[in-house]
Amino acid sequence: MNAFLEHFGFEDPWWLLSLLFVPPLYFLRNVPGADSGFSFSSLGILSSIGKSVRSRHGAFTPALLTFTVVCCCIAMARPQWQNIRVDRSASGIDIIIALDVSESMKTEDYYEKNSTGTFRQRKQRIQAAKEVIRQFIQRREQDRIGLIAFGAKPYSVCPLTLDHEWLSERLEELRIGDLDSNGTAIGSAVAASTTRLDSRKSKSKIVLLVTDGESNSGPLTPIQAADAAASLKTRIYTVAIGAENRDRSGNDPIQIREEYDTKTLKEIATTSGGQFFQASDMSLLRRTFSDIDSLEKSEAKKASIIESKELYPWLLGASVTLALLSVGSLALTRPTLS
Repeated sequence: MNAFLEHFGFEDPWWLLSLLFVPPLYFLRNVPGADSGFSFSSLGILSSIGKSVRSRHGAFTPALLTFTVVCCCIAMARPQWQNIRVDRSASGIDIIIALDVSESMKTEDYYEKNSTGTFRQRKQRIQAAKEVIRQFIQRREQDRIGLIAFGAKPYSVCPLTLDHEWLSERLEELRIGDLDSNGTAIGSAVAASTTRLDSRKSKSKIVLLVTDGESNSGPLTPIQAADAAASLKTRIYTVAIGAENRDRSGNDPIQIREEYDTKTLKEIATTSGGQFFQASDMSLLRRTFSDIDSLEKSEAKKASIIESKELYPWLLGASVTLALLSVGSLALTRPTLS
């Protein structure tokens, strides 16, 4: 019912007030008019003349005429079936998310409490990254966003698009092992992201680089790729993911320093005019993407387009049909005399 009310409406609803005159007209149909004729002292003589009417003539005519008037009143209110379409335009900010899918992203060093707070749930780095990236995509409705995954080499998962639902589906389908994951080609990932943004005439071009390791693959160094990005006016936000110290053996006493190259990631961000973020737990990871979201503000541009289909021709057709039926009922139904 709610879905019907969302689409159905009247262009001139005040005409519906004319329906208030229909009930009085219907009940006044049998009211006799003014008396006329001759007065007789007795009608005994007239009763023997002619035949009396045994059945009523045109019994359905009043009802048919009533429905005719009702259809005309509703038609004048111009009922419509409306489809509301929201037309949104891009903000002018184009974003490529470059996500590391190397083997080290399987590490379970992120923790999050369950809804009741009774225990902590472990998460792989890739799971934590995908969760906050998905939320980031949902907040950036007006931006074209694309996705590149990289291990030993970069791979385009999704081109720049405003269809964020489809983008989120491609992100969810991404698995470690789908690519050559034995390596981390940060320089190649930055270069591939910048290349996809270079052809765009955007007011702002952004690369979000999410990685947990240092560059050890690819023909380009990260700094060379950052210099090229800076020359093409593309800003790079680097996000170092993973706990700052982690226990590789599974035993608490033995802990090893994390792999990502903080110095290089900072230099990439500084060279391109972006910023470096370090997210060692879930709260910091969420705050990182929230900060990036606030740094790159986009203007919402939406326009509602209403496509209306007029329904009054159907009502006018119904009223004409009912009027013809009432005339036919009156003309073809002869009174029965006795």
